[in-house]
Amino acid sequence: MTDVSGLAGEVRARRTQLRLRQEEVADLAGVSERFVYALENGKQTVQLDKVLAVLNALGLHLELHRGADLEIR
Repeated sequence: MTDVSGLAGEVRARRTQLRLRQEEVADLAGVSERFVYALENGKQTVQLDKVLAVLNALGLHLELHRGADLEIR
């Protein structure tokens, strides 16, 4: 997953799989329903701490990998 839309789709798919409404995820994560909506719709600027709270509420985690195309200097 290299873009925000990929993350948004994964969050929406997991919420749907768990049969939760955006409002319920927001309550579980301690964020606003508006934030969950923005995250699921690929908003480019979201707070990382809130993203992590939503992922945690959905039983997901964020994993980082070094990009093969980039050279670190």
